[in-house]
Amino acid sequence: MSTLLQSSFISSSSISPITPRFARISIRNAARCNNAVVSLNSANGIPYRSTELSVTGSTSIPSFLVAPNTPIHDLVNRNRLRIFSGTANPALAQEIACYMGLDLGKIKIKRFADGEIYVQLQESVRGCDVFLVQPTCPPANENLMELLVMIDACRRASAKNITAVIPYFGYARADRKTQGRESIAAKLVANLITEAGANRVLACDLHSGQSMGYFDIPVDHVYGQPVILDYLASKTICSDDLVVVSPDVGGVARARAFAKKLSDAPLAIVDKRRHGHNVAEVMNLIGDVKGKVAVMVDDMIDTAGTIAKGAALLHQEGAREVYACTTHAVFSPPAIERLSSGLFQEVIITNTIPVSEKNYFPQLTVLSVANLLGETIWRVHDDCSLMTLR
Repeated sequence: MSTLLQSSFISSSSISPITPRFARISIRNAARCNNAVVSLNSANGIPYRSTELSVTGSTSIPSFLVAPNTPIHDLVNRNRLRIFSGTANPALAQEIACYMGLDLGKIKIKRFADGEIYVQLQESVRGCDVFLVQPTCPPANENLMELLVMIDACRRASAKNITAVIPYFGYARADRKTQGRESIAAKLVANLITEAGANRVLACDLHSGQSMGYFDIPVDHVYGQPVILDYLASKTICSDDLVVVSPDVGGVARARAFAKKLSDAPLAIVDKRRHGHNVAEVMNLIGDVKGKVAVMVDDMIDTAGTIAKGAALLHQEGAREVYACTTHAVFSPPAIERLSSGLFQEVIITNTIPVSEKNYFPQLTVLSVANLLGETIWRVHDDCSLMTLR
């Protein structure tokens, strides 16, 4: 099977919205993208798209898009930026490229009969700042190996800088030893990416902060929270009725930061005891949720055992509605059955991991992080701070 990934004209049915927090119209974007932004939320489990903004395709650049005294060398330098996509999430890479006003680089990726991966760049990257968009989502081993081969191909093609853009970092949960004779796979994967030739990693919502320390190269860590917060802010929920819930003790810091930005909402914690991998048991609730709208926050949903049992407990304790918010939708079976069982008013996720059409259900809403990642790539390329994106 051979796959040739290259950018083409992006229609209005495949591009994400520009939210106020990350709105940016680049010089290239003004010339290349028409009907530039369409939302990826879903209605009744099926993604719907509505046009938000139209940018004309004129070849001349409007004066208000160009900062006064913009140095010519800065415009030329941006021609040295290249974005390539692996096969794990090409739709997200396409959205990122359109937000930035760039074309996806041409790359040939195929698998031989014995499963080996072959990668060939179809254009020169000599002296370029290269960004490779490839989450290591299921199948994790296939996508990880593909990323490593892509990095190696760019290194051997004399790319100046190689940044691995990993919206979802697989093996992140294996970040410490909980029992004797266990491996720390997160450190192993970090070493593999570094040794393959990556100069920098751009990751989104790592499972734990210490994973950044496993890399011997710079790591830019961005959060999907602003995208979800912007969406929740658009809903007519009284701030006095909100309570943010952490599904386990380990996620308290994440939930507290989320609650602070969500009108400084109160915090509740679900105390759980885990008896095995992917098996969770809810014990009790710390905090008051009676008559309130509970917003459960986690970095990922895998089998949905933890968050489903937590939602059931919240209903028992008198919660009026329960929302589930997460950045990474792994959705291993039987996650869909648990999430669509009626426990949740809405399940809000992002597109760091592609969701197959068969996994959509009426309560599911998918938000795009393309603008967030696109803006981050611009700032990394321009050597600008990322603090304002958090």
